[in-house]
Amino acid sequence: MKQKLTAKQQKSLREIIIAGVLLAILMVVEHTESIPLFNEHSWTMLLACLVPYLLVGRDVVRLCIKGILNRQLLDERFLMTIATIGAFATEEYCEAVAVMLFYQVGEFFQSYAVGKSRESIQQLLTIAPEYANVIAEDGSVETVDPDDVEIGDVLLVKPGEKIPVDGTVIEGSGLINTSALTGESMPREVQVGDAIISGCVNGESLLKVRADKLYDDSTVAQILELVENAATKKSKTESFITRFARYYTPIVVAGAAILAFIPPIFFGEFTKWMLRACTFLVISCPCALVISVPLAFFGGIGAASKAGVLVKGSNYLEMMANLDTIVSDKTGTLTQGKFKVSAVNPAADFDKDSLMRYAAAVEQTSTHPIAVSICEAYKDEIDPTALAAVENLAGRGITANFEGRKLAVGNMKLMNELGVAVAEDAVIRSGTCVYIAVDGVYVGSIEVADAPKSEAVRAITDIRAEHVKNIVMLTGDAEDTAKKVAAELGITEYRAELLPQDKVSVVEELLEKVGVAGKGKLAFIGDGINDAPVLTRADVGIAMGSLGSDAAIEAADIVIMDDNLERIPTIIRIARKTIGISKANIAFALAVKIACLVLGAAGIVGMWGAVFADVGVAFICILNSMRTLAKNA
Repeated sequence: MKQKLTAKQQKSLREIIIAGVLLAILMVVEHTESIPLFNEHSWTMLLACLVPYLLVGRDVVRLCIKGILNRQLLDERFLMTIATIGAFATEEYCEAVAVMLFYQVGEFFQSYAVGKSRESIQQLLTIAPEYANVIAEDGSVETVDPDDVEIGDVLLVKPGEKIPVDGTVIEGSGLINTSALTGESMPREVQVGDAIISGCVNGESLLKVRADKLYDDSTVAQILELVENAATKKSKTESFITRFARYYTPIVVAGAAILAFIPPIFFGEFTKWMLRACTFLVISCPCALVISVPLAFFGGIGAASKAGVLVKGSNYLEMMANLDTIVSDKTGTLTQGKFKVSAVNPAADFDKDSLMRYAAAVEQTSTHPIAVSICEAYKDEIDPTALAAVENLAGRGITANFEGRKLAVGNMKLMNELGVAVAEDAVIRSGTCVYIAVDGVYVGSIEVADAPKSEAVRAITDIRAEHVKNIVMLTGDAEDTAKKVAAELGITEYRAELLPQDKVSVVEELLEKVGVAGKGKLAFIGDGINDAPVLTRADVGIAMGSLGSDAAIEAADIVIMDDNLERIPTIIRIARKTIGISKANIAFALAVKIACLVLGAAGIVGMWGAVFADVGVAFICILNSMRTLAKNA
């Protein structure tokens, strides 16, 4: 969408155009000998030039005076005001107008560029719902503020309305638009029983949603808080520029004062040296640095939000650019967090279909994720009334009578407890194994595993392509299970059978290695509540936001809103592009300014050269910074 100019920007543009036309006319008249009244040194030319000067420069002069009164005088407005007044004093009237005009052109372009970089973040800020429709016990609908929604309230969400708080669909089905949160243009289908997050836009169907969280605890409120606080956490590069400007400005003002008053004592020609001092001041204006570097980081954060990634501060973007090691939790991060049957292993005298049928018959009485996965794998319906004497043995499995036979479905503890002999070569050591016995005889096993995410292998390959040296997987699963998943994903280093506190110790160990190796950074990716301590300890904590726990999102520095691992190489590319652009801006601006300052002091570069060194360099740096907004980082 094309960015619209604000009323202030439109007014500024009109004034710039009018002042530019007047300046062009005055420059022509100034060099027209047939109009002596307006020669370059006349009072009439001075008064005529004051018209376009005040048109574009009155706010700069006013803010300069305000800064002086508040003892905050050493900024770019002070430099521009003093330089242009000096130009008027040395009878360089048109040059004075040109300096102020082009300074305002730079300011206008800066305003437009900042607005452009804010667009993606402003899109996030519009996700906040304005109201919620609460269905009362008598069936009436009351429109209330989202803050007034209580847990358990039933909400009516009409087509085109925003979901006010996180909840569960209890009636209706349809598509919801999640693009503002996840960056994905494809709508997501929801039906009864599905969790639904605040900030998404309902499609064309009517939904009834049970509120599961208060507004302040909902996804939309958390996102808005993250976005609002992001600007407070500056990168080292931005902090350097802030400190640099604090010392740089008074030094160049002192240098200009020395240039204006010391050489005339020895060489005379006060007007010439005053003009050089004014040129020196215009060149020295630090706009290119103080504008373009923060703009680059702001654009980088905006580009990340477009890709469905929330970065809590530009300091974390800078760390991602220096990433050396990525450590990741397994379940729910690298894997889907959903169990699926990965292998069916019947005994020699038994068939797969019968094995699955017996297992599904018993497991349909349980809501355990492993039981659900077995029932989903066996798609035929089984009459539950055919079961009798069902006994759920906590931590071991289930026994039941089915079609006149005694079934036992569970782990090795259950088999040992029942005295069922399981052959050594039948014991599966990878994944979670469910053993089945019929009338006390072992008939086979079913392996249930948490499948890797479909994009996991591609994401890991792309991460390696970004020159991240080490990728480490941490899991509480058994060694063989961890080894199998790591092999599927192409991860060579992993740690298995870890408790939550063990993960912190491993990350501490890896952080020490990274620190010894150089200036690289370590990122940890997690999604569970037990990952919060590790997310906090890592240099950069990355939470999988959509399915992640509130504690993980709160502890993380970067939140991936749609749980897509491929966002990680994307954010690394965005971060490195942002840092590269910032460093290029700094090097270019300093090189040009230092060269022009020397040439200006020597009288080789005049006021028009100063305009390029100030506005031209700022213009080029701002254009360069806007590259962070490119769709393909």
